[in-house]
Amino acid sequence: MKNENSKIMTAKDAISEFVHDGDQLVIGNYTVGSCAELIYEVIRQGKKDFTLYSQSGIFDVEVLVGAGCVNRLITTYVLRAGGRKGGSAVERALNAGTLEIEDYTNFDYNARLVAGMHGFTFIQVLEGVMATDLFRKRSFMGEDKFRVIKCPYTGKDLLTVPAANPDVCIVHVQRADKSGNAQYWGALGSVAAAALASKRIVVSCEEIVEHDVIRSSPHLTIIPAYRVSAVVEIPWGAHPTEVLGHYNIDFFMYGLFVMADGTADGLKAWMDEWIYGCENRAAYIDRYIHRFGSGILDGIKAKAFYSAPANYGSAFTTRWDREGRERNMGLTMEELEKTLRERGKLYD
Repeated sequence: MKNENSKIMTAKDAISEFVHDGDQLVIGNYTVGSCAELIYEVIRQGKKDFTLYSQSGIFDVEVLVGAGCVNRLITTYVLRAGGRKGGSAVERALNAGTLEIEDYTNFDYNARLVAGMHGFTFIQVLEGVMATDLFRKRSFMGEDKFRVIKCPYTGKDLLTVPAANPDVCIVHVQRADKSGNAQYWGALGSVAAAALASKRIVVSCEEIVEHDVIRSSPHLTIIPAYRVSAVVEIPWGAHPTEVLGHYNIDFFMYGLFVMADGTADGLKAWMDEWIYGCENRAAYIDRYIHRFGSGILDGIKAKAFYSAPANYGSAFTTRWDREGRERNMGLTMEELEKTLRERGKLYD
């Protein structure tokens, strides 16, 4: 349940309320710090029929496809271990005809989200891709994957892609406040655009902090509270990927997953243990420590390396002083309105 006057929820409640069958779902994170626990909760709840957007289909896309959650995939990269004859959930689904895929360059994928973020319906991209199969081969998007239009100024042919406005974004960040102001630092990729292009945003974070902490570093806020649907505090929420300032990638766990992903049975067994067999992230970490000890997790915890503080101080924060007078003219709002009305400059 939501806490009063905040957007704090559990992962279970947030996914239940804001992620729906048939949604266009975007994984906001790009390669690093993936929103693992939110993805696992989507799988536990048996959500299905997604059109999934992912700029970097690593383990996150594999488990969603392996769980049967995804019908269509829009991406720039997927983990297809061993090539076409090797094992991966995406490769098996493509061969079985249960998954359709639309492949873009990183630039074009980002462009679609940037267009959606800014409220455009399309955006121009670099025409060099027209010489490749990325342009020529179309799947479920057909003619809408790319379109060529005439520039209204020069008459030149312009290559365009349609804006993307997914129904919901799930994303993991370092910290947020209870209202949902989400702060992220490190390799950005399409993280901000993926979130802000979406209609709903579910944020998980390593820690929920007081609003004063958010205010002290405003440049780190990539998602403002008014756009966030729910915020979930999940320490180790991106494991086995890394979160700058918290922990490094867990190559040991990642290796276990890649080996398991080589076959459908192997992936099922892995998911039975690490997703379906753990009710939440705390249970997942407890199982990890029980199986492998705490040494690996302790070894990948980040060592502190703080940036230099920046001075955001100013003489005052508003043009009105504590007596309610405008600082330059010394007038109250009532006096200012009276003056403007007398001069015929105030209109109702």
